[in-house]
Amino acid sequence: MIKLHHLNRSRSHRIFWLLEETGESYDVVHYERDSVTNLAPPELLHIHPLGKSPMIELDGRLITESGAIVEVLCQRFAPQMIPDQGTDAYISHLELTHFAEGSAMTPILLNLYVGRLGDAGAPLHPRIQGELDSHFSYMNGLLRPSGHFVMDQLSAADIMLSFPAEIAIRMGRADDFPALASFVKEMQARPAYQRAVEQGNC
Repeated sequence: MIKLHHLNRSRSHRIFWLLEETGESYDVVHYERDSVTNLAPPELLHIHPLGKSPMIELDGRLITESGAIVEVLCQRFAPQMIPDQGTDAYISHLELTHFAEGSAMTPILLNLYVGRLGDAGAPLHPRIQGELDSHFSYMNGLLRPSGHFVMDQLSAADIMLSFPAEIAIRMGRADDFPALASFVKEMQARPAYQRAVEQGNC
C-alpha cells in the first residue's frame, strides 16, 4: 500500500495526480497550511526532520523529494512514463526531472521571497525577471508537437514540469508562452488531474 503525505496548495499535488494516473490504490494523510503564516504544519516534522511535503511511504520506506518519488512510482507502477534507458529520450527525462526542481524553481522561489521585501527587494527584480523569462522560454521551446516534453504521451517529465508551467500561467504569461499555456490546459483537463484537485484541495 502507498501512503501519500499531502500538503494542500503544494508541489505534492503532482504526486496526487501521478497516483491517480497509475490507478494504484493509496491512502492519503492530509495536512493544511497555517492560515496566517502559510507554512506547513508541525505535524509533518513528526514524519521527517525537514517537515516538507510531498512524502510517500512505500513498502515500509519513507521516500522524499518530488523527483525521487515520481521516479520510483513510475518505475514500479507506470514504466511506460519513463523512456527506455540508454536512449536519448531517457537522458532528456533525467535532465528535465532535475531541471523541474532545480533550475526552474530557483527564480520562482526568489521571486516569491524577494517580493515580500517590498522596496528593499526592488533592485533584484530585473535579474529575477530575466531568469524567469529565460526558464519559461526554455520550457516553452522544449514542448513537442504532441504537447508533451519528452515522449508523445504523458511522461514523468510532464508530471514534474507541470508545477513550474502552472506558475508561469498564474503569473499571467500565457500570451508570452503559448505552448506552455496549451500544455497546462491539456494537463489540467485530464480526468486524473481533476480527481487529484478535487480530492486533494490543491
